Amino acid sequence: MTAASPWVRDHLALVPSGGHVLDLACGSGRHLRLLLEKGFQVTGVDRDLSGCTDLTRSDCHLLEADLETEQGLPDLPGFHGIIVTNYLYRPLFPTLVEHLLPGGILIYETFMAGNEQFGRPSNPDYLLLPGELKQVFLPQLELISFREGEVSLPKQAVTQSIVCRKPA
Repeated sequence: MTAASPWVRDHLALVPSGGHVLDLACGSGRHLRLLLEKGFQVTGVDRDLSGCTDLTRSDCHLLEADLETEQGLPDLPGFHGIIVTNYLYRPLFPTLVEHLLPGGILIYETFMAGNEQFGRPSNPDYLLLPGELKQVFLPQLELISFREGEVSLPKQAVTQSIVCRKPA
């Protein structure tokens, strides 16, 4: 299994301890496992949860949903933290802000323009534009950290990452 993103690991302490965290497009559950290890209540949403079948426990709720055809998140509570990595579906941006509780933390990291040189994704629909996450989230959220450009781990890629807090 792939290790948790260093960006997520480095900023996870900002999420209120013991809070409820959403891992959007959770894939095989690498961040769900990290969150559970750190004592969070978690909800994982993905269209394919086959990589998470071992996570049947009371502090882990799994929801199978195709976020792109169902047009948004199902009826879910507010979250103290939301994590999104390696996933981009722009129509969900407003929903993420809505589902974040006051004082909650958004940790987002995905590929951006320029990643084409390293392979997939290379379709511009799945690549952020320079500064796009700041343009989308900063009107409603407070910036904590931002990074964009080339990274070498876990593989060579061009990414954009942001951490924001919803004002209390």
